[in-house]
Amino acid sequence: MRRITSKDTKPEMLVRSLAHSLGYRYRLHIKNLPGKPDLVFPARKCIILVHGCFWHQHPECREGRLPKSRQAYWIPKLKRNVERDEANIAQLESLGWRVLVLWECDILSANNLSEILSNFLL
Repeated sequence: MRRITSKDTKPEMLVRSLAHSLGYRYRLHIKNLPGKPDLVFPARKCIILVHGCFWHQHPECREGRLPKSRQAYWIPKLKRNVERDEANIAQLESLGWRVLVLWECDILSANNLSEILSNFLL
């Protein structure tokens, strides 16, 4: 578990690289915003959250399923993650931010990720 990082993951780096190549400038992990969002575009009041399918329980993904072993440990842990995500997104939206959640499986397989980013950041 020590090797699991919350920053600079492969999906996050792909989104950051693509956003930068499209000409968008952003700030990373601003501490005074709820949940320390992955990418923050202050001038546009936009936030992009890059979620791992397992850790954030992506309901439409095979990787988002619960483990079969040690469920007494995993179920509450992953449920807290989902509840915290929902609360953070609600707080950000109440502060006037637009939020886009990108899932790991969508990022790694998306051919139209640049179109998604461009449409969101307009």
